Amino acid sequence: MKITVKGIDINYLDEGEGTPVLLLHGWGSSNKPYAGIINTLKGRCRLVAPDFPGCGESGIMDRPWTLEDYCDFVLEFMNSVGLENPIMMGHSHGGRVTMYMVATGMVTPPKIVLLDAAGLIPKKSFKQKFRAKSFKFIKAVLTLPIIKNFSAGLLDKARKHYGSADYNAAPEVLRRTLVSLVNTDIRELLPNIKCPSLLIWGENDTATPLADAKVIESLIPDAGLCVIKGTGHFSFCERPYEAHAIINSFI
Repeated sequence: MKITVKGIDINYLDEGEGTPVLLLHGWGSSNKPYAGIINTLKGRCRLVAPDFPGCGESGIMDRPWTLEDYCDFVLEFMNSVGLENPIMMGHSHGGRVTMYMVATGMVTPPKIVLLDAAGLIPKKSFKQKFRAKSFKFIKAVLTLPIIKNFSAGLLDKARKHYGSADYNAAPEVLRRTLVSLVNTDIRELLPNIKCPSLLIWGENDTATPLADAKVIESLIPDAGLCVIKGTGHFSFCERPYEAHAIINSFI
């Protein structure tokens, strides 16, 4: 299905009837990883899952977005599809958006589900700090007016060498968006989340480590953490039967 939100063509799924559930996917992903959860719950829930701008089959924004822009998008999307007070479920970046919206009072869902959620700035190793400073220095040199016109290729090579896979795979508007997002830490807001909160995490998640889950669980007053053994950042896809059973029980 398609709808226009903030002037952008947005692709979304809308299946089932009953308790409304909004599913927000992770960075660079789409609503497709939610297929199993949707199939599990659609007999008693209305499940709505958009592709964020720049992801899946949706159009892309014309400027870099902040976390607040994503939240405004979600509010407008919910209003456009007639989704009132849904349970919110977010994977990775979708979890970051969910937590920020609930913690700041933009929405008051009855429950939330956080799947390997992002939102905390991890402590960087010495090697990571060195790489970041090295790239900033190289970028500063290569963008000097005197050599800027001759250094575009070198700057692209530096980005590929120093940047993450997500960063390198994204067009410029999404690169700048990603930089803004990963440098936004929302941990101080988490005690404001008062609704029941289910955390499902992969034991071996390296993108949003299990240590992050334990911090989030400790800060949200009514939170419970379920760790899925032997899985990574897409824990709910790697061991779907276990994840679906937990989610089905919680909802």
